[in-house]
Formats: sequence, C-alpha cells, structure tokens
Amino acid sequence: MTVKQRAEFISSIRKLLLKRKAEVDSQLAEQSHEKLTDGMVQDSADEVLSLSMETLQNSLQRSEIDELHLMEDALARIDKGEYGICIDCSDPISEKRLESFPYAARCIVCQEAFEQ
Repeated sequence: MTVKQRAEFISSIRKLLLKRKAEVDSQLAEQSHEKLTDGMVQDSADEVLSLSMETLQNSLQRSEIDELHLMEDALARIDKGEYGICIDCSDPISEKRLESFPYAARCIVCQEAFEQ
C-alpha cells in the first residue's frame, strides 16, 4: 500500500469512527432522558420487571460507554499519527483487522497474548 493509499484508508476509518461516535453519543443522550417506568409499580412482578429493565439499560449504557472510549482512543492515535501501529510490538496492524475492528490498538498476535 502506498503512502497515499494508507492516508486515504486512515481517513476513511476516521470518518467511520466519527460517524459511529456521533451515533453512540446520541443513543446515550436519549437513554439518559428515557424513563423506564412511570413510578407506579402495581405489584411485585411489575417491580421485578422494572428492575430487570433498569439493569439491562445500565448494562447497555456501560457497553456503549466502553465503545465510546475505544473510539476516542483510536481517534487520538489517528491524530498523533500512531493509528494502525500495535501499541505492544510497534508492528503494523493488518488492514483487514482495522476494517473489522477499527479501534484495534494491537495486532492480532499481541491481542491474543494480552487476553491470556
């Protein structure tokens, strides 16, 4: 891949990350204003359902916040000129990996070692 092609590839990844970041920001904003119940619990089954829905929503929010942090880290690496370089071994991360997981900070070998 030429330097120009690499720059275009990273630019397209940056646009993808910014678009997804805007989507996640919007979803989190909506969820923070969303009311799961009207506060009028009828019986214990309603209360259990309400608590279950609240737990699920909190879990989804945590997942989205985690994804948001990964995107912010990837965008910071792009801005520093470090995107696509493994943070552990400094080898290039494959384009195929970056296309499927645009916020990857490690090459597949280092990621597997990190997870063990």
